[in-house]
Amino acid sequence: MLKILILKRQLDAKRSELKALEEKDAEFQTREADLETAIGEVEPGNAEQEAAVTAEVDAFEADKTAHETAKQTLSADIEHLETELADLERQAPAAKTPEKREKVRGDVHMETQINIRSLPMGRRAFDALPMEQRQAIVAQPEVQEFLSKMRGMKGQNRAVTGAELTIPVVFLDLISENMYRYSKLLNRVRVRNVRGEARQTIAGIVPEAVWTEMCGAINELTFVFGQVTLDGYKVAGFIPVCNSMLEDSDIELASSIVEMLSESVGLAEDKAILYGKGAASKMPLGIVTRLAQTSQPSDYPANAPAWVDLHTTNILKIGGSGVTGAEFWAQLMAATGATHTKYSRGNLFWAMNSKTYTTLKSKVITFTATGDIASNIFGVLPIITGDVDILEFMPDGDIVGGYGDLYLWSQRSGMTIEQSREVQFIQDNTVFKGKQRADGQPIIPGAFVAININNVEVTTTMTFAADIANDAALTDLAISGVTLNPGTFDPDTFSYTGTSSTASAKIEATSAQAGAKVAVAFNGENVRNGGTVKLTNGAGNVVTVTVTQGNAVRVYTVTITATIGG
Repeated sequence: MLKILILKRQLDAKRSELKALEEKDAEFQTREADLETAIGEVEPGNAEQEAAVTAEVDAFEADKTAHETAKQTLSADIEHLETELADLERQAPAAKTPEKREKVRGDVHMETQINIRSLPMGRRAFDALPMEQRQAIVAQPEVQEFLSKMRGMKGQNRAVTGAELTIPVVFLDLISENMYRYSKLLNRVRVRNVRGEARQTIAGIVPEAVWTEMCGAINELTFVFGQVTLDGYKVAGFIPVCNSMLEDSDIELASSIVEMLSESVGLAEDKAILYGKGAASKMPLGIVTRLAQTSQPSDYPANAPAWVDLHTTNILKIGGSGVTGAEFWAQLMAATGATHTKYSRGNLFWAMNSKTYTTLKSKVITFTATGDIASNIFGVLPIITGDVDILEFMPDGDIVGGYGDLYLWSQRSGMTIEQSREVQFIQDNTVFKGKQRADGQPIIPGAFVAININNVEVTTTMTFAADIANDAALTDLAISGVTLNPGTFDPDTFSYTGTSSTASAKIEATSAQAGAKVAVAFNGENVRNGGTVKLTNGAGNVVTVTVTQGNAVRVYTVTITATIGG
C-alpha cells in the first residue's frame, strides 16, 4: 500500500512536468513562425543576415529537439509508472480496494469500485456499478439532456441522419472500458485515446552501451525514433431498443445503451486488428495484412521505421497429417520464434478459432497414471507460453499472434448515435446507430507471426461486411460497337479508351447498388443511361459516367476513336 502511494505521488509529479512542457509547445510554434518570416526577409547575397538567421535556426532546432526529447522521456516514465502501479494494485489485497479509481465529471465525484473488464458476459456493466453511482451518473445535466432527447426520438418520423446525438463523456468512459469485454484483442494491443490525426513516436533499435575505463569519457548513444501516422476511420453498428424500454427508468435505459454500443463496436474491432485492409479500404491495417505485404506501399510514411518484407519469414505453415507429439510442438515452437524482437516489454498472445484450439489439444493428449485422458492446454500454449484468444471468424488451422503491445490502436473521442423507428417498426423497436472513429497498425510488424498448423497456406485476406451505403461502383459499362481497352471492364479501373467503326453507340451503365445515382454524359452533355449517341470521326468522343452512392463518388471515362465509313 505504501509503495502504491509513492508511485501515485511520482505519477502526479511527472504528469505536472509533462503538462508544463506541453504548455511550451505554443512558444515553439511562435518562434518557428517568426523564423520563417525572418528567412523570407533575408536579402539575397547578404552573408551577414544569412549567418545571423542560420544561427537562430540552429539554436531553435537544438531547443526544440531538447524539448521534444524531454517530453518523450517523461511520457515513457509515466507509462512505466502506470504499468507498475497497475501491477501493484492488482496484487494488493481485496480489502484495500486496489481497483478503486477516482474520476470527476462536472460536479459529480465518482469512485469506480469494480473492474468492468472482469465482469461475466451475462452482466451489464452499468448494472454492476453501485446504485448510488448509477444515480449520480444519470443525474448529471448532460446525461439527463441526452436521455431526454433520446426518448424524444421515439415515434418521430424522420431519417436516421436527422437525429444525431453526442454521447456524454461519462458514457464514453464506460463504453470504452466495456468494449474490452467484447473485444478480446483490445486487451492485448496498445491502446491510445487521441483527437484528430495522431502521429505516434515509437522507439527504434536500442543501441548497445559501451564498456570503458572507470574514469574514461562516456560514449554517446544514438537513439533513433520513428513516427507512424494514424487516421480515424469509422466503425459503426446499430442497436434495436424496445420502445417500452424508452419509457422505463433512466438507469435501465442508460444500462442498455452502454451495453449494446459496447458490443456493437467492440466485436468489430477484433477482425480489423488481425485482417484490416488499411487506409485504402478506410480501416485499420491488420497484423496478417501487414505480414503478407510483398513490397513497400506507395503511401508508406517517410518517418516510420524501415519497411521490412516479412511474407516468407513470418507467414509459415507447419504440421500436417501424421505430425503430432514432440515433432509437432517442436515445429510450432520454431515457427513462433519468428516473433523474436528487442522492442516488446509485454506478453505473447495467440488468436485462433475453437476448432484450431481443439486440434492443438488433441496433439497433447496423454494418459495419467490412473488411466485418465488429459490434455494440458488451459488457455495458454504450453512451452511456447502466451494466452489463447478464441475468435470464431478465423480460418481453421490458422494461428496469429505475437507481442500485442507492438500493435498500436488509436481511438478518437466523439462517439455519436442516431435513430430510426422505421427499420424495425413491426417489432416495436427504435433502432439506434452507434459510431466511433479508430485506426491501428503494427508498429513493429516483425513481432507477429501467422501460422497454419495443417500445412496449408495461411489465409491472408478476410471478407468484411460490404459497405453498401458507400458503394459507388459499376458492375458493367457497355457501349455498343465499341471495343474497350483494357478489354474487360473492371469496377476499379476508371479510365478506358475504345475504338468504333459505327456512327452511333448505345451506352448502358449498371451500378453495383440499385439505389445508386448514375449520370451519363457524352462530350459534356447529359444523356439518358441506356440512350444512343452519335459518334464523329477521330478521338473526340468522350463518355463520362458518374456514380454517386451515400458519400462516395466514382467517375468512369471512355475516350472513343471512331473511324466511320473507313
